[in-house]
Amino acid sequence: MFAASLDEVTVEATGRHAVAAARSGARRHLALILDFGSQYTRLIARRVREVGVYSEIHPPTLDERRIRELAPDAVILSGGPDTATGGSPVSETASEAVFRLGVPVLGICYGMQLMAARLGGRVEASQRREFGPAQVRARGHSHLLRGIQDIVNDRGHGLLDVWMSHGDRVAALPDGFKTICSSSDAPIAGMANETRRLYGLQFHPEVTHTPQGVAILKRFLHEIAGCKADWTPAGIEREHVERIRALTGEDEILLALSGGVDSAVAAALVHRAAGRRLHCIFVDNGLLRLHEAEQVMDVFARHGVDVQQVDASERFLAALRGVADPERKRRIVGRLFVEVFEEQAAGLPRARWLAQGTIYPDVIESAAAHTGKAALIKSHHNVAGLPERMKLRLLEPLRDLFKDEVRRLGERLGLPRELLGRHPFPGPGLAVRVLGEVRREYLELLRRADAIYLEELHRCDLYDRLAQAFAVFLPVRSVGVQGDRRRYEYVVALRAVETTDFMTARPARLPADFLDVVSARIVNEVSGIARVVYDISSKPPATIEWE
Repeated sequence: MFAASLDEVTVEATGRHAVAAARSGARRHLALILDFGSQYTRLIARRVREVGVYSEIHPPTLDERRIRELAPDAVILSGGPDTATGGSPVSETASEAVFRLGVPVLGICYGMQLMAARLGGRVEASQRREFGPAQVRARGHSHLLRGIQDIVNDRGHGLLDVWMSHGDRVAALPDGFKTICSSSDAPIAGMANETRRLYGLQFHPEVTHTPQGVAILKRFLHEIAGCKADWTPAGIEREHVERIRALTGEDEILLALSGGVDSAVAAALVHRAAGRRLHCIFVDNGLLRLHEAEQVMDVFARHGVDVQQVDASERFLAALRGVADPERKRRIVGRLFVEVFEEQAAGLPRARWLAQGTIYPDVIESAAAHTGKAALIKSHHNVAGLPERMKLRLLEPLRDLFKDEVRRLGERLGLPRELLGRHPFPGPGLAVRVLGEVRREYLELLRRADAIYLEELHRCDLYDRLAQAFAVFLPVRSVGVQGDRRRYEYVVALRAVETTDFMTARPARLPADFLDVVSARIVNEVSGIARVVYDISSKPPATIEWE
């Protein structure tokens, strides 16, 4: 069915969740990231993984017993909005325990300040805050920064271009520490106790605005902590397959196949582990794009995948009638999906599992409950939208992977480019691209407008340059003129973004001529649409989807 392979996974068995996961078999190196609420915490995790080291994000309230069970090879303390000048408002028991582990620790921004305060130094409010680009001079010939620089000034000093974002600063070092870099506004912009392998950086090495940031993280993880670059698709595949087999035994598994990248990669991975015990089901919920059901079934049939199609469109549309709140839409869609799959499972006596393609950004945006630090942005139908009581146990083998990692895993598994190159499509489908109440007539208008948009993107070779592009139906009317007659019809918005991890995104700068053509075609060919607008919002502060 597919070629073989995978990446990582995580086990969480909590009644309704059972997520394939973790570090089974040969022990893999682990970088433990304690999340103090920084907007960059997930970026730290990605950068660590990019240099070949597995990372996990945990809350700073983790107790010492759990930390020792995790047995990290290195610990990174993230930045955050709290202050270490007079004691943190959070009970951060983990931040005290990590200094007793005997493993290297790297504190970033607030993490450095917290390290200083915990170990006997002093932190104070800066007279001049630093937000944005800055330059630091390396000092003290530390192992962490030795030989890493962007430029050398006329006095022979190595300088680093970095990104700062802080209002407090370390004013006095703890015993045993030395200054390893400084800036004009932060005399102690980095510190180290090299005997204990404890390091702090006031700047953010994880962001692209710190060009040598990856080199610094490599130095910390590979040389100082001794972590091997063993976070690879091949190694992760082996762990996933072993873990899924151990978790599911001889049980049969249903998989919610949407035709998107995430569910396709999940299907390939679970099939690698379970073979004929896997049953892929495609549910037509009436919320799909134009001709999507036919296209999905055709693509998987051409690649030898046995998929059962269930038409539940009337059931979904009836349940959504009169519902305008996007969170209610997600809960309704999530509940109905589970009901449909439980009905399908009734015909399979050994069916115990429901597998789906939940990925890390879904989990984060659905509350970041794993760390408890981030606020709810929006729930996803396949995460927070699921009912509390389920007859099937939930298998989410991609739950801790970012989108770019999922695609690389898909390549490893031998999935075709036509699947891996598809733009993401939300689990609730067009229910969250029709703003407000979902009506059949709104869906039809949106499908036709969206199809024109995507057709033109393909025709102009723009589709593959974008991370995601789609149309949104706005339930407002606008006055227009056509054939000397007044029109009072609906509006659609076009959205196109560029991103690699979908945690942040910027609007694509599509050519004006291209947008002219798309707008003209939609207004002229879709009766009921009088106006087309283009969304130029970045993420954050907006999200990629409108709902």
